[in-house]
Amino acid sequence: MSPLSAHLIDPRPAPTSHPDAGGARTTAAPVAAVPVSAAPVTAERLNQLRAGVLGANDGIVSVAAIVVGVAGASASTSSIVTAGVAGLVAGALSMATGEYVSVSSQRDAERAGLATPDDELTNPWHAAVASLGAFVLGGLIPLLVALAPWGASVVPAVFVAVVLALVVTGAVSARIGGSPVRRAVVRNVVGGSIAMAVTYAVGALVGLAL
Repeated sequence: MSPLSAHLIDPRPAPTSHPDAGGARTTAAPVAAVPVSAAPVTAERLNQLRAGVLGANDGIVSVAAIVVGVAGASASTSSIVTAGVAGLVAGALSMATGEYVSVSSQRDAERAGLATPDDELTNPWHAAVASLGAFVLGGLIPLLVALAPWGASVVPAVFVAVVLALVVTGAVSARIGGSPVRRAVVRNVVGGSIAMAVTYAVGALVGLAL
């Protein structure tokens, strides 16, 4: 087989040969490139990112569901805003408390079972603050949209704004977790849309009953 035919069949570069000290020719195997690993991400950093993304996502969906639910029962802007603000404050405090309890349990398990040094343990306060702040930022999106003078179009306006926000949080959560972006975005948008649709329907039924 000619060298050209061999190259066409197997295009990998041929090993190079060079004479050794005794004059014989030895074959040197090609050296594979060693990938440079990225800087490690600590468990505490991952917890803060997770708490932030989940907090923002919950803030968007929770406050939006409350806003459209009340809008389904009443067209009063003051009622919608009052319910949205109450849901924002209550949800943020609930998220922070739940995150603190969850991460505290994880910290206790790390300390007891894994003998992890104290400076490497996850910090429940950091996770709680990240979750609270992210929930507020996320919840402000549907609340501020509801404050605009949309009139009867307030529900569609909130729905569009929430869907766009959920696309962003879904993509960010996928990047952090290393999962497919499209799947995470679709899951996020579908879940949030169902939550808003159900609460709007319930609100409309309650409004008719009252």
